[in-house]
Amino acid sequence: MGKNSAGRISILGLFAAIIILQNYVPIIGYLPVGPLNITTIHITVIIAAVVLGPVDGAIIGGIWGIADWIRALTVTSSVLGNIVMVNPLISVLPRILIGLIAGWLFTKLARNHAKLTVPLVISGVVGALVNTILVLGGIAIFFGKGSAVLAAINFQALTPYILFVAGTNGIPEAIAAGILVPLISLPLLKYTKLGKQRFNK
Repeated sequence: MGKNSAGRISILGLFAAIIILQNYVPIIGYLPVGPLNITTIHITVIIAAVVLGPVDGAIIGGIWGIADWIRALTVTSSVLGNIVMVNPLISVLPRILIGLIAGWLFTKLARNHAKLTVPLVISGVVGALVNTILVLGGIAIFFGKGSAVLAAINFQALTPYILFVAGTNGIPEAIAAGILVPLISLPLLKYTKLGKQRFNK
């Protein structure tokens, strides 16, 4: 039990290191598109969730959210990200729920351990959409009527554009998750000790 716990903590640490690297190294985790960024970090969170389980997935998602929140506070995010992502209900909560929901959904769908591809595709797409929908919802709720943070930007007029662009970005993010999550997770689940333990929970 001790070895298993130590191994799990080590894997969590590895995923956390990857998340932090993706957050701070240009192009690895965020691809700049206009005023917003297309992210690939959600894929790492979803892989952690399906391989390790929903609780560990939520932890990794939370690490991403906190790192994103810190980026916004330290003015290393995008122009709009420095305003929008300062709110932890937009930057942190959705990322926790990515791991929780994707991991839980995969557990429910993966009843036949020999056929994991479809559950992995569904979990990847749903996890990506959770992020997109909750972040967009947060922007609409908290900034749809303007921004007290930066009066120089007319957020009331800009919010529809932000939602459109972010929603458009969400489509390739979901497609990428649907393709990459199975490609990376399937070997981990089938051929590693950690992956095999996933089904013994």
